[in-house]
Amino acid sequence: MSRPLLRVGFIGLGSQGAPMARRIIAAGHETTLWARRPATLAPFADTGAGVAGSPADLATASDLVCLCVVDDADVEQVVTGPDGVLAGLRRGGVIAVHSTVHPDTCRRLETSARTFGVSLVDAPVSGGGRAAEQGSLVVMAGGAPQVFAYCRPVFATFGDPVVHLGPTGSGQLAKILNNLLFTAHLGLAADALRLGATLGLDNSALSRVLPKGSAASFALDRVADADGGLDRIAAHAGSLLAKDVRLFAEIAGRAGAPDAGVLREAALAALAAMGRRS
Repeated sequence: MSRPLLRVGFIGLGSQGAPMARRIIAAGHETTLWARRPATLAPFADTGAGVAGSPADLATASDLVCLCVVDDADVEQVVTGPDGVLAGLRRGGVIAVHSTVHPDTCRRLETSARTFGVSLVDAPVSGGGRAAEQGSLVVMAGGAPQVFAYCRPVFATFGDPVVHLGPTGSGQLAKILNNLLFTAHLGLAADALRLGATLGLDNSALSRVLPKGSAASFALDRVADADGGLDRIAAHAGSLLAKDVRLFAEIAGRAGAPDAGVLREAALAALAAMGRRS
């Protein structure tokens, strides 16, 4: 017997969140949306999704509320504000934090949610808007196994693989490590293309060769698409990558493991090349 479809609320309709929401709607889940800017909702006018007047109203119409907002402050405000999700979500409801934030933020919000009879999982995603459209985001989840199992059918509409990593905060730890490594890869890829040009190789030809060999990586593809430099990437994602490298440094320091070897050094060098500081 198939499980009944969940009523899903979605907040955070950016370049990644919007296609995630579309995948949820297309899978048949009754979906309610909320956004600060009405223009963000306009593209969903023909989808059949409902529109709420506040996060609390959205939560009242939902079994599961998915958040894909920018940072810790946004997540906290949307969840715990006067008209926040916890003001409307029923007992037994679930909040899924898809944003990349500090693990402690999710642990703290889980404690607050529990007093309302609500569960919380952290489930940050990786892959970007294109992967969201294709349903191939990587979903890294932390939280109680039974709550993860409850949410998994919704996560599977936009994610493959969908992986449970451990207790609350584990998904965030995995995502922050992912972004640390991605940042380092960006810098290394840009250096490789720069060195090739210095040695007399045609940058365009090298950009076609390296992504097809053993040096291939998602970061190399992004740098090659940006003509071998980091400026375009810095403008689009530099501040977010700097935030995540900074989060890693704080988490590692508190865990008594401040030495991240060449990985953190490579990530810091990449941020410096982008004109960013962690």
